[in-house]
Amino acid sequence: MRWSSLFASQAAVSSALIATTLFTLSASAQDRTNEQGEAQITDPNQECAPYSYAPVTAALAANQFPPIWTIATILPNDTNAQAKYQSIQSQIPNIQPNGSPASTSTGDFSGFTYPSSDPDCWWTYDQCTTPKLAGLPPDLAGVPEPNTLGYGFDDGPNCSHNAFYDFLSQNNQKATMFYIGSNVMDWPLEAQRALADGHEICVHTWSHKYTTTLTNEEVFAEFYYSTLSMEAIKLVVGVTPTCWRPPYGDVDDRVRAIAHALGLRTIIWQYDSNDWREGFNNVTVADVDQNYETLIARAQNGTYATAGTIMLTHELNNFTMSEAMKFYTQLKAAFKYLVPMGVATNQTQPYVETNYSLPSFDQYISGTTTVTGGVPAATAGSSSSTGSGSSSGKTNSTGAASRALYDGFGILAAGAAFVGFSVKLLA
Repeated sequence: MRWSSLFASQAAVSSALIATTLFTLSASAQDRTNEQGEAQITDPNQECAPYSYAPVTAALAANQFPPIWTIATILPNDTNAQAKYQSIQSQIPNIQPNGSPASTSTGDFSGFTYPSSDPDCWWTYDQCTTPKLAGLPPDLAGVPEPNTLGYGFDDGPNCSHNAFYDFLSQNNQKATMFYIGSNVMDWPLEAQRALADGHEICVHTWSHKYTTTLTNEEVFAEFYYSTLSMEAIKLVVGVTPTCWRPPYGDVDDRVRAIAHALGLRTIIWQYDSNDWREGFNNVTVADVDQNYETLIARAQNGTYATAGTIMLTHELNNFTMSEAMKFYTQLKAAFKYLVPMGVATNQTQPYVETNYSLPSFDQYISGTTTVTGGVPAATAGSSSSTGSGSSSGKTNSTGAASRALYDGFGILAAGAAFVGFSVKLLA
Protein backbone atom coordinates (compact mmCIF):
# COMPACT_ATOMS: atom_id res chain seq x y z
CA MET A 1 0.00 0.00 0.00
CA ARG A 2 1.22 3.52 -0.83
CA TRP A 3 0.62 6.87 0.76
CA SER A 4 -1.05 7.73 -2.48
CA SER A 5 -3.87 5.35 -1.63
CA LEU A 6 -4.59 7.35 1.51
CA PHE A 7 -4.34 10.71 -0.17
CA ALA A 8 -4.97 9.27 -3.60
CA SER A 9 -5.02 11.49 -6.60
CA GLN A 10 -4.02 14.60 -4.73
CA ALA A 11 -3.82 16.18 -8.15
CA ALA A 12 -7.58 15.72 -8.32
CA VAL A 13 -8.41 16.66 -4.73
CA SER A 14 -10.32 19.93 -4.80
CA SER A 15 -8.96 23.00 -3.09
CA ALA A 16 -12.19 23.10 -1.09
CA LEU A 17 -11.49 19.68 0.40
CA ILE A 18 -7.97 20.69 1.35
CA ALA A 19 -9.27 23.90 2.90
CA THR A 20 -11.83 21.92 4.88
CA THR A 21 -9.10 19.56 6.14
CA LEU A 22 -6.96 22.45 7.26
CA PHE A 23 -9.89 24.23 8.88
CA THR A 24 -10.74 21.21 11.00
CA LEU A 25 -7.26 21.01 12.54
CA SER A 26 -7.02 22.19 16.11
CA ALA A 27 -6.68 25.87 16.85
CA SER A 28 -3.16 25.23 18.06
CA ALA A 29 -2.03 23.84 14.68
CA GLN A 30 1.43 24.83 13.58
CA ASP A 31 2.18 27.00 10.57
CA ARG A 32 1.96 24.82 7.44
CA THR A 33 2.95 27.45 4.91
CA ASN A 34 6.73 27.09 5.13
CA GLU A 35 9.42 24.57 5.99
CA GLN A 36 10.20 25.98 9.45
CA GLY A 37 6.58 25.79 10.56
CA GLU A 38 6.11 22.30 9.16
CA ALA A 39 9.27 21.09 10.92
CA GLN A 40 7.88 22.11 14.31
CA ILE A 41 4.78 19.89 14.15
CA THR A 42 5.03 17.11 16.72
CA ASP A 43 1.71 15.32 16.20
CA PRO A 44 2.07 12.60 13.50
CA ASN A 45 -1.66 12.85 12.74
CA GLN A 46 -1.25 16.52 11.92
CA GLU A 47 2.01 15.97 10.06
CA CYS A 48 0.26 13.58 7.69
CA ALA A 49 -2.85 15.68 7.10
CA PRO A 50 -2.88 17.04 3.52
CA TYR A 51 -2.04 20.69 2.95
CA SER A 52 -1.84 23.02 -0.02
CA TYR A 53 1.48 24.34 -1.33
CA ALA A 54 1.00 26.98 -4.01
CA PRO A 55 3.79 26.05 -6.49
CA VAL A 56 2.74 22.39 -6.52
CA THR A 57 -0.97 23.23 -6.75
CA ALA A 58 -0.33 25.55 -9.68
CA ALA A 59 1.94 23.09 -11.49
CA LEU A 60 -0.55 20.25 -11.16
CA ALA A 61 -3.42 22.46 -12.26
CA ALA A 62 -1.41 23.41 -15.34
CA ASN A 63 -0.78 19.73 -16.14
CA GLN A 64 2.98 20.17 -15.91
CA PHE A 65 3.44 16.73 -14.31
CA PRO A 66 2.25 13.18 -14.95
CA PRO A 67 -0.39 11.87 -12.53
CA ILE A 68 1.17 11.19 -9.13
CA TRP A 69 2.07 7.55 -8.44
CA THR A 70 1.62 6.44 -12.04
CA ILE A 71 4.39 5.48 -14.46
CA ALA A 72 5.64 8.73 -15.95
CA THR A 73 5.48 9.44 -19.66
CA ILE A 74 6.46 12.56 -21.56
CA LEU A 75 3.50 14.93 -21.51
CA PRO A 76 2.13 15.77 -24.99
CA ASN A 77 2.52 19.52 -24.47
CA ASP A 78 5.98 19.36 -22.86
CA THR A 79 8.22 20.49 -25.70
CA ASN A 80 11.22 20.88 -23.39
CA ALA A 81 11.00 17.24 -22.28
CA GLN A 82 10.46 16.09 -25.84
CA ALA A 83 13.51 18.01 -27.04
CA LYS A 84 15.67 16.70 -24.20
CA TYR A 85 14.60 13.13 -24.88
CA GLN A 86 15.41 13.47 -28.56
CA SER A 87 18.84 14.91 -27.71
CA ILE A 88 19.93 11.77 -25.83
CA GLN A 89 18.55 9.16 -28.26
CA SER A 90 21.98 8.34 -29.65
CA GLN A 91 23.27 7.50 -26.14
CA ILE A 92 20.62 4.84 -25.42
CA PRO A 93 21.71 1.28 -26.27
CA ASN A 94 19.46 -1.15 -28.11
CA ILE A 95 18.45 -3.17 -25.04
CA GLN A 96 14.86 -4.28 -24.66
CA PRO A 97 12.85 -3.89 -21.43
CA ASN A 98 12.97 -6.86 -19.07
CA GLY A 99 10.25 -9.06 -17.71
CA SER A 100 6.72 -7.98 -17.01
CA PRO A 101 4.88 -5.34 -19.05
CA ALA A 102 5.46 -1.71 -18.18
CA SER A 103 1.78 -1.40 -17.30
CA THR A 104 2.34 -3.46 -14.15
CA SER A 105 6.07 -3.23 -13.41
CA THR A 106 5.73 -5.42 -10.34
CA GLY A 107 9.09 -7.08 -10.76
CA ASP A 108 7.63 -10.40 -11.83
CA PHE A 109 10.38 -11.80 -14.04
CA SER A 110 9.03 -15.33 -14.10
CA GLY A 111 9.13 -16.75 -17.59
CA PHE A 112 11.58 -14.10 -18.72
CA THR A 113 14.60 -15.62 -20.46
CA TYR A 114 17.88 -13.80 -19.95
CA PRO A 115 21.40 -14.92 -20.99
CA SER A 116 23.50 -16.31 -18.15
CA SER A 117 26.41 -14.18 -19.35
CA ASP A 118 24.51 -11.10 -18.12
CA PRO A 119 25.31 -8.99 -21.20
CA ASP A 120 23.48 -5.91 -19.88
CA CYS A 121 24.91 -5.82 -16.32
CA TRP A 122 21.44 -6.33 -14.87
CA TRP A 123 21.67 -5.83 -11.09
CA THR A 124 18.50 -7.80 -10.39
CA TYR A 125 20.02 -10.83 -12.14
CA ASP A 126 23.41 -11.00 -10.42
CA GLN A 127 24.06 -7.71 -8.62
CA CYS A 128 26.29 -6.44 -11.41
CA THR A 129 27.62 -2.93 -10.68
CA THR A 130 30.33 -2.54 -13.34
CA PRO A 131 28.60 -1.67 -16.63
CA LYS A 132 29.50 -3.62 -19.74
CA LEU A 133 28.54 -0.76 -22.01
CA ALA A 134 31.56 1.42 -22.77
CA GLY A 135 31.52 4.91 -21.34
CA LEU A 136 29.36 4.25 -18.31
CA PRO A 137 30.88 4.71 -14.83
CA PRO A 138 30.55 1.94 -12.21
CA ASP A 139 27.68 2.12 -9.76
CA LEU A 140 28.54 3.29 -6.28
CA ALA A 141 27.87 0.18 -4.18
CA GLY A 142 30.38 0.82 -1.39
CA VAL A 143 32.38 3.85 -0.32
CA PRO A 144 36.15 4.20 -0.76
CA GLU A 145 36.98 5.44 2.73
CA PRO A 146 37.94 2.71 5.24
CA ASN A 147 35.70 1.98 8.22
CA THR A 148 33.03 4.25 6.77
CA LEU A 149 29.31 3.71 6.27
CA GLY A 150 27.61 5.55 3.44
CA TYR A 151 24.54 6.68 5.37
CA GLY A 152 21.23 7.22 3.59
CA PHE A 153 17.51 6.50 3.43
CA ASP A 154 15.13 5.65 0.60
CA ASP A 155 11.49 6.44 -0.19
CA GLY A 156 11.13 9.85 1.39
CA PRO A 157 9.98 12.32 2.14
CA ASN A 158 7.78 10.61 4.70
CA CYS A 159 5.06 12.89 6.04
CA SER A 160 5.80 11.92 9.67
CA HIS A 161 9.57 12.23 9.55
CA ASN A 162 9.98 15.24 11.86
CA ALA A 163 10.97 13.16 14.88
CA PHE A 164 13.53 11.25 12.84
CA TYR A 165 15.01 14.39 11.30
CA ASP A 166 15.07 16.00 14.74
CA PHE A 167 17.04 13.00 15.98
CA LEU A 168 19.55 13.35 13.14
CA SER A 169 19.89 17.06 13.87
CA GLN A 170 20.45 16.42 17.56
CA ASN A 171 23.33 14.16 16.60
CA ASN A 172 24.67 16.53 13.93
CA GLN A 173 24.29 13.63 11.51
CA LYS A 174 23.83 14.22 7.81
CA ALA A 175 22.58 11.58 5.37
CA THR A 176 21.68 11.05 1.73
CA MET A 177 17.92 11.11 1.17
CA PHE A 178 16.64 9.29 -1.92
CA TYR A 179 13.36 11.05 -2.67
CA ILE A 180 10.48 9.76 -4.82
CA GLY A 181 9.12 12.49 -7.09
CA SER A 182 5.49 11.70 -6.26
CA ASN A 183 6.27 11.91 -2.54
CA VAL A 184 7.91 15.29 -3.07
CA MET A 185 4.74 16.53 -4.71
CA ASP A 186 2.63 15.09 -1.88
CA TRP A 187 4.85 16.47 0.91
CA PRO A 188 6.82 19.45 -0.46
CA LEU A 189 7.65 21.14 2.86
CA GLU A 190 9.00 17.85 4.19
CA ALA A 191 11.25 17.65 1.13
CA GLN A 192 12.53 21.17 1.79
CA ARG A 193 13.55 20.20 5.30
CA ALA A 194 16.21 17.80 4.00
CA LEU A 195 18.10 20.62 2.33
CA ALA A 196 17.53 23.00 5.25
CA ASP A 197 19.02 20.41 7.61
CA GLY A 198 22.09 19.88 5.43
CA HIS A 199 21.24 16.45 4.01
CA GLU A 200 22.07 15.39 0.47
CA ILE A 201 19.11 14.77 -1.86
CA CYS A 202 19.16 12.16 -4.63
CA VAL A 203 16.46 10.89 -6.99
CA HIS A 204 14.45 7.69 -6.44
CA THR A 205 12.35 8.08 -9.63
CA TRP A 206 8.86 9.45 -10.05
CA SER A 207 6.70 6.43 -9.20
CA HIS A 208 9.07 3.78 -7.74
CA LYS A 209 8.80 1.06 -10.39
CA TYR A 210 11.22 -1.60 -11.59
CA THR A 211 13.01 0.60 -14.11
CA THR A 212 14.31 -2.16 -16.40
CA THR A 213 10.70 -3.12 -17.21
CA LEU A 214 9.93 0.37 -18.54
CA THR A 215 10.31 1.69 -22.07
CA ASN A 216 13.07 4.19 -22.89
CA GLU A 217 10.61 7.06 -22.81
CA GLU A 218 9.16 5.95 -19.49
CA VAL A 219 12.61 5.64 -17.90
CA PHE A 220 13.46 9.11 -19.16
CA ALA A 221 10.20 10.56 -17.81
CA GLU A 222 10.68 8.86 -14.41
CA PHE A 223 13.94 10.81 -14.11
CA TYR A 224 12.88 14.00 -15.85
CA TYR A 225 9.74 14.72 -13.85
CA SER A 226 11.50 13.92 -10.58
CA THR A 227 14.40 16.30 -10.91
CA LEU A 228 15.22 18.05 -14.17
CA SER A 229 14.22 21.45 -15.48
CA MET A 230 11.54 22.93 -13.19
CA GLU A 231 10.28 19.50 -12.16
CA ALA A 232 9.45 18.01 -8.74
CA ILE A 233 12.66 18.31 -6.70
CA LYS A 234 13.80 21.40 -8.58
CA LEU A 235 10.37 23.03 -8.28
CA VAL A 236 9.92 22.26 -4.58
CA VAL A 237 13.43 22.30 -3.13
CA GLY A 238 15.24 24.52 -5.61
CA VAL A 239 18.08 22.14 -6.52
CA THR A 240 18.70 19.64 -9.30
CA PRO A 241 20.26 16.41 -7.95
CA THR A 242 23.05 14.60 -9.75
CA CYS A 243 22.56 11.16 -8.17
CA TRP A 244 19.86 8.50 -8.12
CA ARG A 245 19.10 5.07 -6.72
CA PRO A 246 17.03 2.52 -8.67
CA PRO A 247 13.98 1.21 -6.79
CA TYR A 248 14.67 -2.38 -5.74
CA GLY A 249 18.14 -1.95 -7.24
CA ASP A 250 16.63 -2.80 -10.62
CA VAL A 251 18.99 -1.28 -13.18
CA ASP A 252 20.83 -2.37 -16.31
CA ASP A 253 23.05 -0.65 -18.87
CA ARG A 254 20.08 0.77 -20.80
CA VAL A 255 18.70 2.48 -17.70
CA ARG A 256 22.20 3.53 -16.60
CA ALA A 257 22.80 5.08 -20.02
CA ILE A 258 19.64 7.19 -19.78
CA ALA A 259 20.52 8.26 -16.22
CA HIS A 260 24.10 9.07 -17.27
CA ALA A 261 22.87 11.14 -20.23
CA LEU A 262 20.80 13.16 -17.75
CA GLY A 263 23.76 13.73 -15.43
CA LEU A 264 22.76 11.22 -12.74
CA ARG A 265 25.24 8.97 -10.90
CA THR A 266 23.88 5.51 -9.98
CA ILE A 267 24.09 4.53 -6.30
CA ILE A 268 23.29 0.99 -5.14
CA TRP A 269 24.25 -0.78 -1.90
CA GLN A 270 26.19 -3.79 -0.69
CA TYR A 271 24.09 -4.71 2.32
CA ASP A 272 20.30 -4.75 2.73
CA SER A 273 18.79 -4.17 6.17
CA ASN A 274 15.48 -5.51 4.80
CA ASP A 275 13.74 -3.00 7.06
CA TRP A 276 11.21 -2.43 4.28
CA ARG A 277 10.17 -6.10 4.36
CA GLU A 278 9.14 -6.16 8.02
CA GLY A 279 5.67 -7.63 8.29
CA PHE A 280 5.84 -9.22 4.82
CA ASN A 281 6.85 -12.74 3.80
CA ASN A 282 7.37 -13.69 7.44
CA VAL A 283 10.08 -11.06 7.97
CA THR A 284 9.98 -10.02 11.64
CA VAL A 285 11.39 -7.20 13.72
CA ALA A 286 13.92 -9.69 15.06
CA ASP A 287 15.06 -10.44 11.50
CA VAL A 288 15.69 -6.78 10.77
CA ASP A 289 17.46 -6.35 14.11
CA GLN A 290 19.70 -9.26 13.20
CA ASN A 291 20.56 -7.68 9.85
CA TYR A 292 21.69 -4.51 11.60
CA GLU A 293 23.63 -6.53 14.15
CA THR A 294 25.36 -8.57 11.44
CA LEU A 295 26.57 -5.41 9.70
CA ILE A 296 27.77 -4.03 13.02
CA ALA A 297 29.66 -7.28 13.73
CA ARG A 298 31.32 -7.12 10.32
CA ALA A 299 32.46 -3.57 10.97
CA GLN A 300 33.84 -4.60 14.34
CA ASN A 301 35.79 -7.55 12.92
CA GLY A 302 37.62 -5.47 10.32
CA THR A 303 35.61 -6.34 7.21
CA TYR A 304 35.64 -2.68 6.17
CA ALA A 305 39.21 -1.87 7.20
CA THR A 306 40.29 -1.05 3.64
CA ALA A 307 37.05 0.31 2.15
CA GLY A 308 33.66 1.21 3.54
CA THR A 309 30.19 0.01 2.63
CA ILE A 310 26.60 1.11 2.03
CA MET A 311 23.53 -0.38 3.72
CA LEU A 312 20.02 -0.03 2.30
CA THR A 313 17.71 1.60 4.86
CA HIS A 314 14.48 3.54 4.53
CA GLU A 315 12.54 6.62 5.57
CA LEU A 316 9.52 4.53 4.79
CA ASN A 317 7.39 4.33 7.89
CA ASN A 318 7.49 4.50 11.66
CA PHE A 319 9.27 1.15 11.97
CA THR A 320 12.12 1.82 9.53
CA MET A 321 12.86 5.22 11.04
CA SER A 322 12.67 3.81 14.58
CA GLU A 323 15.14 1.07 13.63
CA ALA A 324 17.58 3.65 12.31
CA MET A 325 17.37 5.53 15.59
CA LYS A 326 17.62 2.39 17.70
CA PHE A 327 20.85 1.23 16.04
CA TYR A 328 22.43 4.62 15.44
CA THR A 329 24.71 4.57 18.50
CA GLN A 330 25.89 1.05 17.71
CA LEU A 331 26.62 1.97 14.09
CA LYS A 332 28.56 5.04 15.24
CA ALA A 333 30.62 2.87 17.57
CA ALA A 334 31.27 0.14 14.99
CA PHE A 335 32.14 2.41 12.08
CA LYS A 336 34.63 5.20 12.39
CA TYR A 337 32.52 7.47 10.21
CA LEU A 338 28.87 7.71 9.09
CA VAL A 339 28.62 10.12 6.18
CA PRO A 340 26.38 10.96 3.18
CA MET A 341 27.30 9.28 -0.12
CA GLY A 342 28.43 12.54 -1.67
CA VAL A 343 30.73 13.26 1.26
CA ALA A 344 32.21 9.76 1.12
CA THR A 345 33.11 10.29 -2.54
CA ASN A 346 34.07 13.98 -2.27
CA GLN A 347 31.19 15.14 -4.46
CA THR A 348 31.37 18.66 -3.07
CA GLN A 349 28.95 19.99 -5.69
CA PRO A 350 25.99 17.61 -5.35
CA TYR A 351 23.59 19.65 -7.48
CA VAL A 352 23.61 21.35 -10.86
CA GLU A 353 23.18 24.65 -9.05
CA THR A 354 26.43 26.08 -7.69
CA ASN A 355 25.04 27.93 -4.66
CA TYR A 356 25.01 24.81 -2.48
CA SER A 357 27.96 22.60 -1.55
CA LEU A 358 28.76 19.53 0.50
CA PRO A 359 31.89 19.33 2.65
CA SER A 360 34.70 17.10 1.51
CA PHE A 361 35.25 13.88 3.43
CA ASP A 362 38.16 15.42 5.33
CA GLN A 363 36.10 18.49 6.22
CA TYR A 364 33.17 16.38 7.41
CA ILE A 365 35.19 14.11 9.69
CA SER A 366 36.91 17.19 11.11
CA GLY A 367 33.54 18.50 12.27
CA THR A 368 32.44 20.70 9.37
CA THR A 369 29.28 18.85 8.45
CA THR A 370 27.75 21.78 6.58
CA VAL A 371 29.67 24.05 4.22
CA THR A 372 26.75 26.01 2.82
CA GLY A 373 23.17 25.25 3.75
CA GLY A 374 19.58 26.25 3.51
CA VAL A 375 17.27 26.50 0.57
CA PRO A 376 18.71 28.39 -2.43
CA ALA A 377 17.28 31.77 -3.34
CA ALA A 378 15.40 30.21 -6.24
CA THR A 379 13.09 28.50 -3.75
CA ALA A 380 12.74 31.33 -1.28
CA GLY A 381 10.07 32.88 -3.49
CA SER A 382 8.27 29.60 -4.15
CA SER A 383 6.37 29.34 -0.88
CA SER A 384 2.60 29.21 -0.68
CA SER A 385 0.82 32.48 -1.10
CA THR A 386 0.27 32.86 2.62
CA GLY A 387 3.75 31.83 3.73
CA SER A 388 7.16 33.38 3.95
CA GLY A 389 9.02 30.67 2.04
CA SER A 390 11.44 28.01 3.12
CA SER A 391 14.37 28.77 5.32
CA SER A 392 17.39 30.15 3.54
CA GLY A 393 20.94 30.92 4.46
CA LYS A 394 21.35 28.32 7.22
CA THR A 395 25.05 27.77 7.68
CA ASN A 396 25.29 26.29 11.15
CA SER A 397 26.75 22.81 11.40
CA THR A 398 23.68 21.31 12.99
CA GLY A 399 21.30 22.45 10.27
CA ALA A 400 18.16 22.67 12.40
CA ALA A 401 19.78 24.02 15.56
CA SER A 402 17.50 27.03 15.57
CA ARG A 403 14.45 24.81 15.88
CA ALA A 404 13.00 23.37 19.05
CA LEU A 405 14.22 19.78 19.22
CA TYR A 406 11.96 17.00 20.32
CA ASP A 407 12.19 13.58 21.86
CA GLY A 408 12.43 11.52 18.67
CA PHE A 409 11.61 8.19 20.24
CA GLY A 410 8.55 9.57 21.98
CA ILE A 411 7.11 11.09 18.84
CA LEU A 412 7.71 7.97 16.78
CA ALA A 413 6.07 5.89 19.48
CA ALA A 414 3.05 8.13 19.27
CA GLY A 415 3.12 7.70 15.50
CA ALA A 416 2.97 3.92 15.90
CA ALA A 417 -0.41 4.30 17.58
CA PHE A 418 -1.71 6.04 14.50
CA VAL A 419 -2.12 2.90 12.42
CA GLY A 420 -3.32 4.72 9.35
CA PHE A 421 0.08 6.28 8.92
CA SER A 422 2.19 3.23 9.73
CA VAL A 423 1.52 1.50 6.43
CA LYS A 424 4.28 -0.21 4.49
CA LEU A 425 5.25 1.30 1.17
CA LEU A 426 7.81 0.01 -1.26
CA ALA A 427 11.50 -0.71 -0.97
